[in-house]
Amino acid sequence: MAAQSSLTLSSAIFSKLSPHPYLLANLQPANANTPSSRTNGRQPTQARPPAINTSSLSHAHGSAIVRTGDTTVICGVRGETLSTSQIPNYRPSLSSLGNTINTADELRDYDLLVPNIELATGCAPDFLPGVPPSTLAQTLSTRIYSLLHSSGVLDVEDLRIYHEKSQDEADEEMQDVGEEDVDVPAREVKAYWVLYIDLLFISLDGNPFDAAWAAVLAALRDTKLPRAYWDTDREIVLCSRQEAAAPLSVSGLPVACTAAVFTAKERLKQSQGRNTVGEKGSFWILVDPDRFEESLCDETVTVVVDSSAKGEDTKILSISKSGGTVVGPEVMRRFVQVAEGRWQEFRDAF
Repeated sequence: MAAQSSLTLSSAIFSKLSPHPYLLANLQPANANTPSSRTNGRQPTQARPPAINTSSLSHAHGSAIVRTGDTTVICGVRGETLSTSQIPNYRPSLSSLGNTINTADELRDYDLLVPNIELATGCAPDFLPGVPPSTLAQTLSTRIYSLLHSSGVLDVEDLRIYHEKSQDEADEEMQDVGEEDVDVPAREVKAYWVLYIDLLFISLDGNPFDAAWAAVLAALRDTKLPRAYWDTDREIVLCSRQEAAAPLSVSGLPVACTAAVFTAKERLKQSQGRNTVGEKGSFWILVDPDRFEESLCDETVTVVVDSSAKGEDTKILSISKSGGTVVGPEVMRRFVQVAEGRWQEFRDAF
């Protein structure tokens, strides 16, 4: 008689039939001497090394491609001019009384930064052709938009287009004001650069926000805008061909670090209330999760840190958490240390 074939399942089939026990078996091996690892071979706090390539698009003012593992995103930045007369809520810097107005919120108030994210067909099994923008794409666009403003990476001065006044124009404006002690500025904002920041995911294998933000930051650091000026005769914005394009003043190097929280809850259900040693309350912080790990985790946390200031402590620019109850103050403190290490990896890649 022929020997019966083995009934053991391959790891690929096991991961599809029982994904949660499969990941848990790797993180909590039966042999205590075996180190905890993930199904992709990484340690729980080990992230995929980033690869960044800039100036990838020839028809954009700045561009970058970022790849972390099998997640690849390309970002293009293109500037377009917008005159102040086309801004419905524009507030001139000089009022009728000659008082300057706070311009700290110009970027947000005038919508000078416009991010847009597209998840290309085929980047992941969930994204099919001919469907409207997914909830994930809209959520990522909103998060990128919020971080662009809260992090303060851009200076609105780089986006202002001035008109240098002649002496006759200054004298005429002084007469219109009617106040001898009012200082009339020698130049006036006539237009702005609007930055359209478009991101396209070529492939998506988890953790899209970190890759998208890195691509935005790299593309902005690569962006160079032509020297623009206001033509009084034609009342339009023109760009100089004689002067070289100027790079944007990007402040700091904020880096996003995301982790998913994996718990042993399904193992507890299978044991019908009998807690195995080490399983009760067990959880793992999986840094830079892939798509398989994201599908098994109900809680995620993202920290944006910046350690670029020499001699100063790491700045925590943003903390966001979604779902779950595991991550508390103590876990968050440990995760910030992991985010600092992730910042070093991105700094080396930039």
